[in-house]
This record gives sequence, structure tokens and C-alpha cells, in this order.
Amino acid sequence: MAELDGPRWGPASKGKPRQVVFLLHGVGADGNDLIDLAPQWGRAVPDALFVAPHAPFPYAGAPFGRQWFDLTDRTPARMEAGVRAVVPLLDALIARECAAAGLPETHVMLMGFSQGAMTALFCGLRRATPPAAILAYSGLLLAPDSLGAELRARPPVLLVHGEADEVVPAAGSRAAERALRDAGIPVEAAYSPRLAHGIDDTGLSLGALFLQRAAAGLPGT
Repeated sequence: MAELDGPRWGPASKGKPRQVVFLLHGVGADGNDLIDLAPQWGRAVPDALFVAPHAPFPYAGAPFGRQWFDLTDRTPARMEAGVRAVVPLLDALIARECAAAGLPETHVMLMGFSQGAMTALFCGLRRATPPAAILAYSGLLLAPDSLGAELRARPPVLLVHGEADEVVPAAGSRAAERALRDAGIPVEAAYSPRLAHGIDDTGLSLGALFLQRAAAGLPGT
């Protein structure tokens, strides 16, 4: 399986990166789908390098689309097996980008949309070196029953979801919110009443503030 790679942007300050923000796209897209968030969020975290990797597997439903794991079988066990298989690839990308930037892996923030949000939550909560923050848009928490035994740390988490989402219903984030609180993980959640499967301006603003607070809490920033 090939190494993960994708478009990069920043830092907006034009200086040396002090944080690395990984943007994980949804099914049928690729890294180009989310890298456009970087200029807006770069105003909040001007010293951040943004990396938007392409997921490792092709997606048959879109000519250039990718996916983090196969969704042909959406049973919880198959989805868990799929996301577990991609964790080493994402861990390797994080290690590679941090080494290139000369940063410790504690200066990483993970953001994901839809399937990317599922991947960010699963990986980020189980990393030996936890991220500084996890932002999950329109996602859900895979394998909640194993979280207690596998949880490595408790990074702050932001969940954002549209109440009108028919692709991944908002109930997924509500269940995630409960599970994370029960595990002692600091979590913020926002639900947009008329938003379908997407990210609106309110969600972008909340993400910018969340990244800004996480960056401010890191040593040397």
C-alpha cells in the first residue's frame, strides 16, 4: 500500500511551521476537497502547515474519488476492521510530516469530514502521542465499545453536524458526544438546524476558534 500524500498549504506566516493540521476528506473526494479550508483557518493559526492527504483506496462511485476504507459492507465490525487497517498509514504520514517540519507529534491537529471524521476520531484517540485537538464534522465514533481499553489520552474534541444530514445522521455525533463525555474526554458539540451533509460558515468559524485555542496551548507557540 502506497504512502499517503496530498496537497499542502501554509504556513500563512511564511515562517517555520509550529503546528501541522491534517485534513481528512470524505468518501468520493480527495485531498483537494478540503485544502481550500486552509487559507481561512490559516488566519486563526498562521503558523500552521495544512496537509490534506488523499485516502489510500479508490472509490468506484467517483472517477477521481478516494476512500479511507471500503463501505460496501457497513456493518460495525467491517467498518472497524477497515479503519484499523488505515491507522498505520496515517501514523506514518504524521511522523513523516512532523519530522520534516522539525516538530514533535504533540503539535498535530486532526480534522476530518464524514468518513474522514470517523478516521480522525478513531486514530487520534488511540495514538501513543495524542494530537493537540480533533475536529470531526458530520461523522460518528467507530468502535465505541473498545475505546475505554484503547484510549491513550484525552485530547479536546470538537463535533459539528447538520441536523438535516441524511447521509450520516446527526445522531452519530450525538452518540459520539455521549461516549466521549463518559470517557472523560473534553468535547464541544454544535448542531446546525438546517444544514445537510456539509460544512457551513458557522462550523468553519467554530473550527477556526478551536484550532486557535489548541495552538495557543502548545509549548513554544
